[in-house]
Amino acid sequence: MNREKIRISAVSFANTYPFIYGLTQSGFDKKVILTTDHPAECAAKLANGSADIGLIPVAALPMLDEYHLITDYCLGAYGKVRTVMLLSNTPFEDISIINLDYRSRSSVSLARILAKNVWKKEFTWRDTSEGFDFLSIPYGEAVVLIGDLCFEYEKLFRFGTDLAGEWFNYTGLPFAFACWTSNRKLDDSFLKDFNTALKAGVDNIPAVVEKYGTNGSIRGNDLYVYLTRNMSFDLNDDKREAINLFLKLLKDL
Repeated sequence: MNREKIRISAVSFANTYPFIYGLTQSGFDKKVILTTDHPAECAAKLANGSADIGLIPVAALPMLDEYHLITDYCLGAYGKVRTVMLLSNTPFEDISIINLDYRSRSSVSLARILAKNVWKKEFTWRDTSEGFDFLSIPYGEAVVLIGDLCFEYEKLFRFGTDLAGEWFNYTGLPFAFACWTSNRKLDDSFLKDFNTALKAGVDNIPAVVEKYGTNGSIRGNDLYVYLTRNMSFDLNDDKREAINLFLKLLKDL
């Protein structure tokens, strides 16, 4: 029976709480196999066929043989997002090495695009892996960090740059970090029900905060502000334009 169920990989960060709330409150999660993974894992699962739908980084779209953006929703931001940061104890002009969060694709690519087009600066880019100690980097280094940890770690560093804010200042466009994507054509009625379930969460942020706002790194009013002011969930024309521009700049790298 389970093999017939659609397998969905969602992001395991606070920005996805509205989607998880909608999927579970509507009972849609019972019709599918729902897992939560970090963004790069979502992309890997969709690419290797162990998931049918993923909330995947837009930078991973070119890696797929076939893809379809299947809902009206994404993880996006108009300006500062607070959970995609360049953090350092070194003044920006003295940074020479940037350590890249292994959980991310879009944010890492965004940092490279900003370095080339906005900061006009060359860096040594260093990949990290699980267990990397982001807090113990030496002078002259910075980290690209994503997710809820940014709320905890931001105050532990002397300098911070919000990458979504930098993108907005450069392009005048929002940024779309991740979109609901399938690796094949899916049934229209399934997609309609899926979209409706996501909407139920996005339209009910106070209930989302009540359910999830007492655990994790982002809590209570901080979570409410983050989900209503920093995050933007509609996959609108602005964000589609931003995705196209981002993929073009990514190709130019």
